[in-house]
Amino acid sequence: MKYSKKDAKAYARAHMKGIWAAALMPFKADLSVNEDGFRRNIVHWTDELGIDGLFVTGKQGEFFSMSVEERKRALEIAIATCDGRGATIMSCSDQNMDVVIDLARHAQKAGADYIVVHAPMLHFFKAHDETVLNYYKTIAAKVDIGIALWSHPDSGYVLSPQLCNRLADIENVVAIKYSVERPMYQELTRLAGDRILVSTASEEDWLDNIVELGWQLYLCSSPPYLLQTASDRRMRAYTDLAFSGKVDEARAVRDSLNPVRAALRSTRPAEKPHAHQKYWQDLLGQVGGTVRPPLLALTEEERAATRRAFEACGLQTGPVRKAARQGDDRTQPTTAREHVT
Repeated sequence: MKYSKKDAKAYARAHMKGIWAAALMPFKADLSVNEDGFRRNIVHWTDELGIDGLFVTGKQGEFFSMSVEERKRALEIAIATCDGRGATIMSCSDQNMDVVIDLARHAQKAGADYIVVHAPMLHFFKAHDETVLNYYKTIAAKVDIGIALWSHPDSGYVLSPQLCNRLADIENVVAIKYSVERPMYQELTRLAGDRILVSTASEEDWLDNIVELGWQLYLCSSPPYLLQTASDRRMRAYTDLAFSGKVDEARAVRDSLNPVRAALRSTRPAEKPHAHQKYWQDLLGQVGGTVRPPLLALTEEERAATRRAFEACGLQTGPVRKAARQGDDRTQPTTAREHVT
């Protein structure tokens, strides 16, 4: 590890910054992990899109369909491929505490920068606070690596800002992905922002959270590689503008992505987020691939609707080309409509 347990919070404050994306896991037609495709995506995301860190084998990565050994292998691939390119945070979430600790120890030994652990589903419980506090204390006692919490309604409840404030006192708890309404994460930032890095998955709120709440970390979902291409890095651009204090310019760039956001949102079937995002990756030239059961694949009609929206959204793709107007030396990337055939 690059830091000691007692220095985990300070190290994260100094290094856990910028845009972090949650990786979709590419599977082949036979449902095996596409390791080469995963490596290609990682190189593209970090080198060409400027993504600072990757969240691997999380909910976006379909960890629930992967064996423990597959998850460990994916961790190793991500760590090796990200070396010198970006940081890694590895999901160790599982309903079995032994699996969580096994994955956490593996991530620490393999060289991950941090781990993330989803709040557990607690059956037959009404008052969760002391149980959840004990859950994270038990995990933290077994490893030295920095831990990010993750609270999402999928657990059947969400952690209160007050409980998160208590969890922030754990020595190696360094961050939280807090998938809640804005007033709740505003309150947590006020209570514990000096001890943990607070973030949420909403890309549309990211700029306002930099400006209004002083956030330094987007942790994390798929927009950093679904809204961007090598020739159209508008999320990276508005993030850097905001960090440099150029707020009005940042807002103009952020708002210019509204047609892309709308295209993604309007064509995504409610029960098929993974399949839809993977198909969007395919359209972008990334390695998307199939989903594993029980997740549902897109129908041909859904693919056609997504393709039409992609072509019309204005996202620039493909190699940079010379402007068509004679005598104009400016270069322009092709649009999605021009790139897709």
